[in-house]
Amino acid sequence: MSKKFEQQLAELDITLTQTQFNQFDKYYEMLVEWNKVMNLTGITEYEEVNEKHFVDSLALVKALDISKVQTVIDIGTGAGFPGIPLKIAFPHLKITLLDSLNKRIRFLDSVIEELNLTDIHTIHGRAEDFARQADYREQFDLCVSRAVANLSTLSEYCLPYVKVGGFFVSYKSGDIVDELSAAKTAVHVLGGTQNKPVVFQLPGSDISRSFVKIKKIKPTGKKFPRKAGLPSKEPIHG
Repeated sequence: MSKKFEQQLAELDITLTQTQFNQFDKYYEMLVEWNKVMNLTGITEYEEVNEKHFVDSLALVKALDISKVQTVIDIGTGAGFPGIPLKIAFPHLKITLLDSLNKRIRFLDSVIEELNLTDIHTIHGRAEDFARQADYREQFDLCVSRAVANLSTLSEYCLPYVKVGGFFVSYKSGDIVDELSAAKTAVHVLGGTQNKPVVFQLPGSDISRSFVKIKKIKPTGKKFPRKAGLPSKEPIHG
């Protein structure tokens, strides 16, 4: 267990048990081991993974009161960020991890089993396809994504999963003013409204982070999301 990690979490008002710290360490070990045979992350040094993946994932507490959230879907979860760190730190969450690469899903399933996590499951496929299924459409209090895509495209992937009254939170870095402006029409069309972004530095670092918090205020129209590929090729704009 890392003292620095513990201090960074303390700055976020997150306190973990020894068991939870052990789960993070085991997750780290598995990430590095599996990364030798598949591309999961370019970051493999222990303190860096703690900071740039684990603390970064958990910094969501700056944007939302997690105690009021029950169901979460993580779109384009990759190696499990932010979904698995959120599950370890906040065991009450019921989490769904979606990714389009089957080998990443195999890794995530192994982590879930090894860490004895419950109420968390994976789905393999495209966000556009599952968003049309009744089991997933507008079923979640919260949708999160650290995926790299513009906000208009991400909103079309993510907002269909969110219940009216729930939130979609996009993890972003750098200057997002132009991106927010460009996404206004898409967010409105998809049933959301943009809150003021939460801009901060990761605890104990000079890494700048932004959370774009979008509240779902009305159901998403049935024609969204459009068929596979279109949200990224032709984002909704005004």
